[in-house]
Amino acid sequence: MAFKIIIPARYASSRLPGKPLLDIAGKPMIQHVYERAKESKATEVIIATDDERIEQVAKAFGAQVCMTKAEHPSGTDRLAEVASLYHFDDDDIIINVQGDEPCLPAQLINQVADDLTQHPEADIATLYSPIEQEEQLFDPNVVKVVTDHKGYALTFSRAPMPWLRDYFQQDKALPSTLPHKRHVGLYGYRANFLKQYAQLTPCDIEQAESLEQLRALYHGKKIHLTKAEINPGHGVDTAEDLTLARALLGQ
Repeated sequence: MAFKIIIPARYASSRLPGKPLLDIAGKPMIQHVYERAKESKATEVIIATDDERIEQVAKAFGAQVCMTKAEHPSGTDRLAEVASLYHFDDDDIIINVQGDEPCLPAQLINQVADDLTQHPEADIATLYSPIEQEEQLFDPNVVKVVTDHKGYALTFSRAPMPWLRDYFQQDKALPSTLPHKRHVGLYGYRANFLKQYAQLTPCDIEQAESLEQLRALYHGKKIHLTKAEINPGHGVDTAEDLTLARALLGQ
């Protein structure tokens, strides 16, 4: 199971400007992400950025960096440029590790790569974890996914899915066990899919939800999900997330 990791990292962020370079326990966030990636079985780890500040910091801690165009609408588009620049073989497996996941366990990176290897008909492999708290169910920052009986994604949304009609419409207490799945934003692709993705036009549902994986589904691509084997850690989207990550990583 050979695979490569690309970590897309942008300086601009509406909620946390300069997010990849924010300090966590004496290191920039992007270094924590890189170190988690290096703990996996990946044969190569590349940080993809359009910002010279991130490039300078990443090279200082020994990372391989690929400078990309600034105008990419999504991280997947940025990965597609890297795959093209590096002339990856069509069958090469590439894992997209988000640059704001400093607590991501390497075990889950390996899990996604293994799942894509085991499902050659899948264009993308990713993860989910059960939703157990009501506040997560109604939090638009928590992306929900509905799958078929084989684990392939039917759709993703920031809204509660599936809609529990008998509970939501009648103001009943929710059942103790919720049937909802939280999408964990760790993706595996084959290089050939990335080359195709760059040519796919954005769609209305992708733009409405601000979820790039909906573009793949819209164009008939197949996304396979498995349940995360362990807790996926905590990503950093807000100042509150940053405080929690600092606590978890010892600052």
